[in-house]
Amino acid sequence: MECLTSITTNAGGTAYISVSNITVSDTAVDLALGWSRRQLPAIGYLTIRLANQIPADATTTLPITLTRNGITRNLTLPNGDAVTVADLVDVQVMLLFNDRFNNILALMSRTID
Repeated sequence: MECLTSITTNAGGTAYISVSNITVSDTAVDLALGWSRRQLPAIGYLTIRLANQIPADATTTLPITLTRNGITRNLTLPNGDAVTVADLVDVQVMLLFNDRFNNILALMSRTID
């Protein structure tokens, strides 16, 4: 039986996905979005829910990556700078813009200053 990790949050079909696992390494903090036959929209917005916080001992300067179906991508701010652990302190929900054709995965929701 397939576990559906994606549901839509509005009539337009904005994807809502919960992070299934957080992995901290020496080079990045990876937010795993699980495995699903349903792919993310090639271009559009999606909502990510962090069910668990990033571990407190993670270095705040580490960049954030997202992995879905074995594909890992860097999460950036709208200006192209890497999103770091410091940008996601106490964040539970993130709005992202995804453009697979131009390799853009940008955090659109405001983070703590």
